[in-house]
Parts: sequence; C-alpha cells; structure tokens
Amino acid sequence: METLNELLKELGISKVKLAKYLGVSRQMVYNYLEMKSIEEWPKDKKTKLYLLLDIESYDELANIKPTSEYIIKLEKALGDGEGECFFSSESSGYDLKDLNKKQQKMLFDIVELLKEKLSEDEDGSTYSMCKYLYNFLQVVDDVEELKYILAYFSKSNGFISPNEFVFNEEKQLTFEGIMYQAITLFNNGGASKSKIVEAHSRFEADIQQRKEEKLSRTQELNTFRVQALKELGYTEITTKNATEVFEKIAEIQSRKI
Repeated sequence: METLNELLKELGISKVKLAKYLGVSRQMVYNYLEMKSIEEWPKDKKTKLYLLLDIESYDELANIKPTSEYIIKLEKALGDGEGECFFSSESSGYDLKDLNKKQQKMLFDIVELLKEKLSEDEDGSTYSMCKYLYNFLQVVDDVEELKYILAYFSKSNGFISPNEFVFNEEKQLTFEGIMYQAITLFNNGGASKSKIVEAHSRFEADIQQRKEEKLSRTQELNTFRVQALKELGYTEITTKNATEVFEKIAEIQSRKI
C-alpha cells in the first residue's frame, strides 16, 4: 500500500478528494490506505479506484507516470463539483451567498486540505507552513510577484499549462524565467556558500531597514494623533469625532512638508 500512498501524493489526490470520489468518509480512506493489501478493500471501492487510475491491477501502479496530461485527466474524472453546494451558512458559519459553486468548491478544497495537513502535524512544522500561507495571502494584493510565484509552482508541478498567463503576461514570463534559473541553481548547488551568506545578509538588512522605517512612520503618526487631540481638546478618538481628528492630523502633516 506504500506504493499507492506515494502515488496519490505525486498526483495531488488528497484523502478528501479520494473520499468524495469513493463515496466514503475521509476516515474510511485512512483505514483503506492502512490495510496490508488492496485486496482487503471492498470490491466496489477497489474497482472504482482502478477505473480512476485507468489500470486493471495493483501491479500496474508502478508504471503510472504523473504527467500533466494524466493529472488533468484525473481531475476531470474526480469531477469539478458543478451543481453541488459545498458550504451553507448553517454548516460553515460563514455567509457565502456571494460565491458561486465553483468558488465554493475551491474554498472547500483549500479548507479541507489544510485541515487534513494540520490533523497530521506532529512537529508543528505544518502549523508554521499554514501561518506563512496566511501571511502570504495577507500581502498578495500588495506584492505583485507573489501571484507569479503561485502560477510558477502550479506550472512546474504540471497542474496548468506553462503557457497559461492570467496576470500580466510580460511580467509573468520574465519572472518565471528568473524563477526557473534560481530554482535550477538551488537544486544544482551552483552558487558558492560565501555568496549565499552575503546575499542573505543583505536580505536581513533590507528587512530590518523596512521595519525601522515602518516603526518610524508609526511613531510619527502617533505623535500627530496626540497633537491633533490636544489641539481639538479631545482625549481620544471616537466615532463622533473621528472625521474631525483625521482632518486635523492631515493638516498637521501638511505643516511638516
């Protein structure tokens, strides 16, 4: 069963997707995959898996090549969820009426995959990964190249065509070329240790400088806020005086120019 588990990972078939396809719970899929042999599976589930993978016996698993064409074929076989509502206000606690079924499915798949990974987190590394992902999403609209990073790894892992450009094609093409060179260099160990350490030191210094600049701006804004409240005769910003205070802050800032 180890061969099947490894293949499912390579093909990007999560236990959630497989459970939906087989018509069983996710826990049942875990149970199936922990069995000693696929011959212990219920006959209908085994047959359904073979149909999905387009094989006739377990021995053929070793011959499967996870090409982009094969993965796309599997995605179609697993279904796109059209006509099915995956979330409701009652079950999720969120109002998703503004999302169509395709968007709901995407959200559902992301949440379920994260839940699956977190449930298997033994050393806390998956939690850190999810935290970094959350940070990534927080700034993705402010840092243009982050969207290009997502597209690059979708392409390099065969999920989408390398010629798909949904963002700025010229910038995306340039970024992907640079990214490919960087990943190749990383995998081949082509850069000297000293140059890497030097580059990382510059990276650290740049981050520290931006932190200091942000702190300085925060302190400056706080000074303007205190001064504005003092000039207006208030002790704090409230919903009633907020507009007046912010206008006074803008006025004080203009005096500094």
